[in-house]
Amino acid sequence: MTAQPFPVSEIVAAQRPHRKDAARNYDALLAAAREAFAEHGADASLEDVARRAGVGIGTLYRNFPTRRSLFESVYADEVNTLCQAALDLAGLEPWEALTSWLSRFSGYMVTKQAVRQALENDSEIFGTCRESMFSAGGPLFERAQKAGVARTDMDFGDLLRMVAGITGTTFVDDTQRDRVLAIALDGVRTDH
Repeated sequence: MTAQPFPVSEIVAAQRPHRKDAARNYDALLAAAREAFAEHGADASLEDVARRAGVGIGTLYRNFPTRRSLFESVYADEVNTLCQAALDLAGLEPWEALTSWLSRFSGYMVTKQAVRQALENDSEIFGTCRESMFSAGGPLFERAQKAGVARTDMDFGDLLRMVAGITGTTFVDDTQRDRVLAIALDGVRTDH
């Protein structure tokens, strides 16, 4: 896979401030929001997000004028990170690249669930993010199929639905989630 801009990458780049101090605050707010959404879902307090980021609520609103804009920015940033991970993992063996990316995908699902609660499915950002995710992860799956290590009677959409279904369930801890995901992926692997 060659480095290519994904549609979501352009959105993320356009949203991020250019001044270093403003970019630092923006990044801190995204990280704090991601944590708060993972812990408290869509009901996370914006004051808590600002406090976690070490900035005032005014700084949060300068960067994200509405609660929706914060949710959309966190979501786009998560998908952008996932797309970059696909590029970074592309040099690994096909099965290792695919499962490493799917492991990151399962972590992203926590944020997605919180964001989906707050946004309507018709949000323009969802379509762009979906297109980017398929452009990034799809080639990893196709490569694993061509290498004979992944089933060919399913497509990438099937695989993502399976992983999303698994990660959308409640687990005792991350170890249990990872174990259940590994069991499911064992059913996708063809060379064992």
